[in-house]
Amino acid sequence: MTAQLIDGKSIAASLRQQIAQRVNERRQQGLRTPGLAVILVGSDPASQVYVSHKRKDCEEVGFLSQAYDLPSETTQEALTELIDRLNDDPAIDGVLLQLPLPEHLDASKLLERIRPDKDVDGFHPYNVGRLAQRIPLLRPCTPKGIMTLLESTGVDLYGMDAVVVGASNIVGRPMAMELLLAGCTVTVTHRFTKDLAGHVGRADLVVVAAGKPGLVKGEWIKEGAIVIDVGINRQDDGKLVGDVIYETALPRAGWITPVPGGVGPMTRACLLENTLYAAETLHS
Repeated sequence: MTAQLIDGKSIAASLRQQIAQRVNERRQQGLRTPGLAVILVGSDPASQVYVSHKRKDCEEVGFLSQAYDLPSETTQEALTELIDRLNDDPAIDGVLLQLPLPEHLDASKLLERIRPDKDVDGFHPYNVGRLAQRIPLLRPCTPKGIMTLLESTGVDLYGMDAVVVGASNIVGRPMAMELLLAGCTVTVTHRFTKDLAGHVGRADLVVVAAGKPGLVKGEWIKEGAIVIDVGINRQDDGKLVGDVIYETALPRAGWITPVPGGVGPMTRACLLENTLYAAETLHS
């Protein structure tokens, strides 16, 4: 058996097309164009690439895009003032603070400063809390994108044993809550977990978001399981690989996401989806 690929690139392209169509309809109705402000502090190369992709996505769907590229020595006070201004700007529906930040900045305080109805990354404690309470509003982008990928398979997740590898605030923890909402029995594993292979081997669905290349071996995967690989790691030869050993997982899994071209494009598409949702539902 060879796994069926879950093509995040094509699913994300379709989602962007739907968003662009809706933005065009809003224009024809005389409604405001959704606006996204992206704040980048410093010159981290990976962050610069991510931000350029996000701005390109905004152009593609017709959003108003505001860019704030700030020097690495920017102070906490200056960033707080900028966020406050964007919170009060009626043309802006989403405020995105690109992580990681320079060490002298307190990311938690800055993320909490973003108004919850403009927190299109879904990181604010208010939005995470709503997800935990089963009344999500703006959902964290990567877990939300993964749920869209899972829906595309047509597989009923209800009652499945799901294992999340990684317990970060950005992916692992909200992912577990999304899977609980979908009716899965969820186990969250992390770097202190004993017998990781055993947990993975019992799972009908595995979401791996640990940031460690090749952490999950293909032979651990249960026959026919769904494998979602969130990891994106650049090797010395420049090749991008995930947290799962793809070549050995492929013949065992029922469905699998490639790296690249799996989860990454969906994270970006769901940022746009959240921004449109904020414009239409929260700021109408």
